[in-house]
Amino acid sequence: MLWQRWKDGESLSDIGRSLGKHAASIHAIVRPHGGIMPMIRKRSARVLTLAEREEISRGIHADVSIRQIAASLGRSPSTISREIARHGGLDKYRAALADASAWHRARRPKPCRLAVNAKLRRLVGRKLQLKWAPQQIAGWLKQQYPDDATMQVSHETIYRSLFIQARGVLKAELMKHLRTRRMMRRSKKASAKGQPRGQIIDVVSIRERPAEAEDRAVPGHWERDFLSGSNKTHIATLVERHSRFTILVKVKGKDTESVVSALSKQVRKLPAELSPSVTWDRGMELAQHKQFTVATDVQVYFCDPQSPWQRGTNENTNGLLRQYFPKGTSLAGYSQGDLNKIALQLNQRPRKTLGFMTPADKLNASMGVAITG
Repeated sequence: MLWQRWKDGESLSDIGRSLGKHAASIHAIVRPHGGIMPMIRKRSARVLTLAEREEISRGIHADVSIRQIAASLGRSPSTISREIARHGGLDKYRAALADASAWHRARRPKPCRLAVNAKLRRLVGRKLQLKWAPQQIAGWLKQQYPDDATMQVSHETIYRSLFIQARGVLKAELMKHLRTRRMMRRSKKASAKGQPRGQIIDVVSIRERPAEAEDRAVPGHWERDFLSGSNKTHIATLVERHSRFTILVKVKGKDTESVVSALSKQVRKLPAELSPSVTWDRGMELAQHKQFTVATDVQVYFCDPQSPWQRGTNENTNGLLRQYFPKGTSLAGYSQGDLNKIALQLNQRPRKTLGFMTPADKLNASMGVAITG
């Protein structure tokens, strides 16, 4: 179910992928509700059901008295009488139409306090413009008007009135004064699945990377990037700085769980001496870098924002990979075995920067020295 997935903290892209829909289609459903799961309407146990209305309709057609119909249903005769009168009388009563009409008339949305109290609405609006949080406003109102319930409102009501514009209570431009600037509600569980865009927690800067990684003195320090294809398909790339040895990794999607899981699986296959560190960019697909470090015992460093040149080895390698994966090509059809074959071919090509050694030979030579030394 779409709303349950959203409530569980899944992203628009993840929900769309699981339902076979584009993320924009999911956004078009979630956004008008402000990201707040709409209430599911339920029939009261006291009202007539469609089955009971069918019995009433059959009884009328068979010329059964109202008292007899009421007795067969265990209802009061007055209940059956009002039901028939409300929906056209004996000649025009139809069960399906009566049931649909009753369901529609039962909708009695209660206007929120902000909608009916103009003074309270203006006061809340002014405090929002002063960048007060809804919770601060709600707490302040309780202190200012302790004996006047009409001048008190919960922070949840304020949020709902902002996010659900169909209410027509608080203007949409007031949302820009919220600290998070978000346009709709997100589940608290979403923070466990991935941080808000642009905010990766506990980043270790590339400036703290050891000197041996910077000057390419020893093997084992890697750079990571994505190679993108059509239809939002991607391949993760790992390039070793010392030898330019390349590993290609198939990923199911660009979400952080898929990427970290796939990379962890491949990196764990490397010898321990070949995996001291990986340098990543600031993409949110790497928000779960801590899980990667726990799974692989590999230290992660992050480039500065908007500084792809700090992963120059990987950028250059991606240029070579375009010979195998031209722009506009869908990468969905490549298996991990296919990617391994392409990586092997690339690693056996001589490089000018290596004195025309191949990355495979350079890595083997370095590993030989490191093992014997």
